[in-house]
Amino acid sequence: MSAREFLMLVLMAAGVAGCGKKAVVADPELGKRGTVEVTAKLVELPEGAIVKRDLYDYAAVLKYEVVAVHRGEVKPGAVIYVGHYNPWRPRGEAADRKVKGVGGALRGFRAGERHRMALEVGMDEHYLGGIVDKYAGSREGEAYWAVWTNPAE
Repeated sequence: MSAREFLMLVLMAAGVAGCGKKAVVADPELGKRGTVEVTAKLVELPEGAIVKRDLYDYAAVLKYEVVAVHRGEVKPGAVIYVGHYNPWRPRGEAADRKVKGVGGALRGFRAGERHRMALEVGMDEHYLGGIVDKYAGSREGEAYWAVWTNPAE
């Protein structure tokens, strides 16, 4: 077997071995938006936090554990709370005439999944509408505002 034939065989084997894996595509919007960028695990999805409400726009505050910090002042392992606008919609369809500039590739929220997010500090400074916050009486500090949210894997 020639060196060229051997190389082709190795490349074909590598292609077959990688067929079952999802391709990871970098999203330049993550780096352009927000002042903080993290990969975080959605700890839980509280009952009633995400309900489809066609006549009522709102943000739901969800609890995350930070896995990795890509930009900003957050510590890995920290528990953070993040407000997502119109959470029943896929992130790419969440923005509307009232709230512009939010988006991403995430299709829905499931506890235990990891999300890569571009965030703004101080949700109250970026959003003044209805909020469903199941942690309002028990959390410390302010919630982040989700600007861009993608699946992390």
